Amino acid sequence: FGSVNCAEKRGIVNWMTNYPDKVMEIKKVQMTGGTCQAEANPTWLKQQGDLLPLAFGAALVGFGSVNCAIGHYRLATGKGKLD
Repeated sequence: FGSVNCAEKRGIVNWMTNYPDKVMEIKKVQMTGGTCQAEANPTWLKQQGDLLPLAFGAALVGFGSVNCAIGHYRLATGKGKLD
């Protein structure tokens, strides 16, 4: 019985089982002012660190769109060839 009691102390995973639950705290932030406000107060922009990933994603989409438009223009007009 000595080895069984030793195995149930959960030394490695103890930090996961005793991890503080922050779901309700985050849910309170997400539901501030209601959840059906559409573009006035979107839920994906309510937390503190949401603006930086949004700006990075918008920059990537913008960069890709501009390069795509340039590529279509060059294909249509025949400009930018390597010869």
